[in-house]
Amino acid sequence: ASASRGNLAACANAGVPIVIGTTGLDAETHSAAALAAQRIPVLIAANTSLGVTMLLELVRQAARSLPTDFDIEIVEAHHRHKQDAPSGTALALGQAASDGRDIAFQRDSVRYHVDGGARPAGEIGYAVIRGGDVVGDHTVAFLGAGERVLLSHQATDRAIFARGALRAAKFLCEQSPGRYEMGDVIRLKTRT
Repeated sequence: ASASRGNLAACANAGVPIVIGTTGLDAETHSAAALAAQRIPVLIAANTSLGVTMLLELVRQAARSLPTDFDIEIVEAHHRHKQDAPSGTALALGQAASDGRDIAFQRDSVRYHVDGGARPAGEIGYAVIRGGDVVGDHTVAFLGAGERVLLSHQATDRAIFARGALRAAKFLCEQSPGRYEMGDVIRLKTRT
């Protein structure tokens, strides 16, 4: 994340599109991305997996379509050495659920249920698992009275992220300056 601002400036100066596949970007970096996007195609993704890209859209649609009395819980698992929790992908899934429900997503309001107490209505919860060599597993559970909808993605090979980034780079080479998302790369038709 710390190198992104400099990379954006270098790519904008060289007229080269840029794919950024990291999380933890600060407001200054997002401003730098907006400035660079005036000159080059810019794509920033929390995760470049094509499957996760589809999962984000499915979560957005489910959150939009299911009644708000369905609780939303995001469960994610990664290898024992992963530093951030919840992962950037889990937070992106929370953002997608918030977008679907048309509510503001606040990173500062992320709460783990290990904190105890009853679940507040409308809260998006996160559960984090760290262990072994798990590449990345994400499940978004929509939990209603008498029924559950589970949307999941499991990464078993880190190469999926590189393949997605390469596909995004190829896509950007054919685009005009502007901001793009992985959903644009796989041409999601349901985006609004």
